[in-house]
Amino acid sequence: MLEFGLSIRTYRRYETGASEEATLATLWKIADFYGVSVDYLIGRTDTP
Repeated sequence: MLEFGLSIRTYRRYETGASEEATLATLWKIADFYGVSVDYLIGRTDTP
């Protein structure tokens, strides 16, 4: 289990596109963990 509440398998599936889109709540958790914006995670900006 990763620190933001996802299994490693689920996280990898999000990264590779093998899983459905992450929920907004999940995106917020990942963004908070890495200290970046959700826009950065989804490729809408190059500024973390």
